[in-house]
Amino acid sequence: MSRNHHFHLDRGDHSITVNVGPGRTGGIELLVDGKVIEYRREHGTGTTVLNGQLPDDPARAFVVRVHQPHLVRVKPGCTLELDGVELPMPERYTAF
Repeated sequence: MSRNHHFHLDRGDHSITVNVGPGRTGGIELLVDGKVIEYRREHGTGTTVLNGQLPDDPARAFVVRVHQPHLVRVKPGCTLELDGVELPMPERYTAF
């Protein structure tokens, strides 16, 4: 059964969230401080790259990579690259 996946990290005063829609063709949205800054209608297997900026002075660019395995049906993974450091983004689970 496919479901949405939510990944989240706080960096300084800012929050970075990635929402991945169900299945391998669900949409992906990238949010900074609760505001959508990039959206992909669909994604396939492999890696989807999203770019964003933290609204600091000066702005700080970052890259998010959403990894969808090619051969097996497992949940996606997500990493954040900010200031030259790559960090895994933990999945945030929601209660229903």
